[in-house]
Amino acid sequence: MVFGGDRAMGAAPGADAASTMRFALHVVRGRWFMFFASILIMAAAGGTYIFAIYSKAIKTSLGYDQQTLNTLSFFKDVGANVGILPGLINEVTPPWVVLACGAGMNLVGYLMIYLAISGRTARPPVWLMCVYIAVGANSQSFANTGSLVTAVKNFPEDRGVVLGLLKGFVGLSGAIFTQLYRAIYGTDNDGTDLVLLMAWLPAAISLVFIPTIRIMPRNTAARGERKAFFLFLYASIVLAVYLLVMNVVELEVIHFPKPAYYVTAVVLLLLIFFPIVIVVKQELKTYLAPPEPATAAATSAAIVTITVNEKTRASSNNVAPESTDHRHQATAAAAANDDADSSPSCFQDVFRPPARGQDYTILQALFSVDMLVLFVATICGIGGTLTAVDNMGQIGQSLGYPQRSITTFVSLVSIWNYAGRVVAGFASEYVLARYKVPRPLALTVVLLLACVGHALIAFGVNNGLYAASVILGFCFGAQWPLLFAIISEVFGLKYYSTLYNFGAVASPVGSYILNVRIAGRMYDREALRQGGQRGKDLTCIGVRCFRESFLIITGVTLLGALVSLLLAWRTRNFYRGDLYGRFREVGMVGATAGGANDRKVHEAEASTSGGASDSDTKDTSSSETVNGRLSQVA
Repeated sequence: MVFGGDRAMGAAPGADAASTMRFALHVVRGRWFMFFASILIMAAAGGTYIFAIYSKAIKTSLGYDQQTLNTLSFFKDVGANVGILPGLINEVTPPWVVLACGAGMNLVGYLMIYLAISGRTARPPVWLMCVYIAVGANSQSFANTGSLVTAVKNFPEDRGVVLGLLKGFVGLSGAIFTQLYRAIYGTDNDGTDLVLLMAWLPAAISLVFIPTIRIMPRNTAARGERKAFFLFLYASIVLAVYLLVMNVVELEVIHFPKPAYYVTAVVLLLLIFFPIVIVVKQELKTYLAPPEPATAAATSAAIVTITVNEKTRASSNNVAPESTDHRHQATAAAAANDDADSSPSCFQDVFRPPARGQDYTILQALFSVDMLVLFVATICGIGGTLTAVDNMGQIGQSLGYPQRSITTFVSLVSIWNYAGRVVAGFASEYVLARYKVPRPLALTVVLLLACVGHALIAFGVNNGLYAASVILGFCFGAQWPLLFAIISEVFGLKYYSTLYNFGAVASPVGSYILNVRIAGRMYDREALRQGGQRGKDLTCIGVRCFRESFLIITGVTLLGALVSLLLAWRTRNFYRGDLYGRFREVGMVGATAGGANDRKVHEAEASTSGGASDSDTKDTSSSETVNGRLSQVA
């Protein structure tokens, strides 16, 4: 195959292979392959969402009661969501450093858990198991920061779609792990070997694709990117439907043959890698596209913002002409003195944030009212749904569902977790662009829907756990892209790596309050009332095991919906504006700067000369206006 210019010049001997190799390198180094690599990393980064499958192995092998198991689950959530460290590392290092650290932590943490529950090491104390699972789960934050944040910065105009797709694949990862685990280890395994699979597979994928994850310059001539994202969406929907169908088939067929599991795993891998076709198609467009004009690129890089100080101009008009060097020195000194007088201190600046949508500093964002409101809504919303997801195994057991159904519940949560992330990303982007609906209002709707799922568990509706797993999986997934998109839109992208991870801190806070302190304690209290003995594997049977706790969670989630509605009201005017206008203007700078560059220099010189005329003053103000706009774009 011969591409582009080689076709025009005629294919010389060996040109076909050389051109194909150049195109292959172009694909591997392109933004779209980077996005595909991010999909694979994220598809392997959701091992924390299948805790319900291997929690039984931990509970029985180590003799934990429910509150101890929920404490372990809390530290899992802390590790998975407290990503301040990878965020700060990503601010000062390239993404590959973050991904390499995450791969090492994933391998060490989950491998030590596997050795403990399989009896290959001495039984560790509870605090050490908490450290193991926190380290292993924290690798998810490193993977998120290294791949997802980089993808958002590479596609800033489509951040809602990018977040929805990538977080959707994180949601699907639980079902993917379950399917591979069944094919490799069978359905009779108690989940011990699943921990081993979680230890090596995500680490291997991150290390393989480390060279491709990096921030890349945007091609201002790129068009039709949204259509490509829809192709990725269709591919992910096919994958999700396949996983859903296979879960239903494997549940209904009691003796599903082992060779059939191998076939399903092979088909699964083919569907996961199918988006590479979309990548090749998109990179072929950029490969064959004519290069951008060199003058536009040069002038884009040559844009200089000239700041004219009013005091300096007034003094220069009254002083006799001196040499150019003396004028420049005087101007620089006056500007420095003026900046020193007018610049606020660090702590004053914390409480004087810019307008919404501009780049906040980390402290400005953390101390803002919008972040506080969003943080409270996230504690109430994600904390409740995460409690249901982590306890799905014990909920099913208490309501009398067989183990095969419990595994299916976990897979359903994973699949609908994906659906929630994708739908929230695409639908919120659509209604925002079409109807200017604030994104926090979509979060309010999701939290109200989650109240229905919590109520189904609280009242123990007959076969209601199937519907509850679907609703709560969807709502749990939908909250994440909404949360991260709101943070990027309100507080800017400059410190997004850190702010993104700070927003996720609300998840373990809510998990500790609702899961450990409420659900776990009430479960153990009911198990003791039924005759269980403390210090052993406490098992509770009946609707009462989770009734009171989930009634409380329903009320807390309703409170979160009201708080998010407050945020929607606060940001209603902001979302009515043009959120992404400055990103679209970047592509116009190169076209407009070439003609204005010489004029700007001339006008700047005129503004510093003595005795400026009225026409000179008008020209100078015009230059300041142009420079101010260009500096905003830059």
